[in-house]
Amino acid sequence: MTTRKKTVRAPAKVAARAKSPSPKASALASKRAAQSERTRTRILDVAEELLGQHGFYGTTIREVARQAEVDTALLHYYFDSKQGLFDAVFERRATIINSERLDALDAYEKRVGKNVEVEGAIEAFLNPILDWIAKGGQGWRNYFAIVAQVNATPVWGTAVMVRYFDPVIQRLIALVQKALPDAEPVDLYWAYHNLSGALTLTLGTTGRIDRLSNGLCRSDDVEALRARMIAYAAAGFHAVCEPQPKKPKKK
Repeated sequence: MTTRKKTVRAPAKVAARAKSPSPKASALASKRAAQSERTRTRILDVAEELLGQHGFYGTTIREVARQAEVDTALLHYYFDSKQGLFDAVFERRATIINSERLDALDAYEKRVGKNVEVEGAIEAFLNPILDWIAKGGQGWRNYFAIVAQVNATPVWGTAVMVRYFDPVIQRLIALVQKALPDAEPVDLYWAYHNLSGALTLTLGTTGRIDRLSNGLCRSDDVEALRARMIAYAAAGFHAVCEPQPKKPKKK
């Protein structure tokens, strides 16, 4: 008669311990992940600079790879295509700036309650952007140059702006509507359109005003711009959106 040997199973904890990677393997995996993230960030930084300088169509995958000192295959591995690379560049900072602007608008409304003013709403909307232009370094300036191009590009820019920036803009307009309850929506949107044009030129930091003013004004002088832009935009909203008194007819 044959006696079968009983199979002795390892306790669950012992089995789990046997399958878990060694400390050395874990450290190696962490090191590789960190290196991969640094490489990805370097690619994004290079792409951001080139896109800011040359735009979407003037930037090539090959040139990004060359300046980032990686093979083009690695860009396709991380981002799939040039459009995927552009989306990653755009989203990286859009998520930060839009979160800050929504927080600023919410904080302003919470602070003033029903006493919302156009100037305060515009200040909350603009300040996070102006702060990053002033203190964020070249990376943020490169990014805002891209935003300026996208905002003025009807072919492929519209979809990008809708995806990333429309929720913040709608929040601003809803807040301004509380300050100007009698304003017509059509007037609010036209007023924002004019603010957007001024902001787009500011984001581009083109140096245009430097030349026009013969050096009296500088396009990178954020603090000189800040108060003037808020006052100018607020006055525009008031002028466009508030009912204007009718002029008496001449007899």
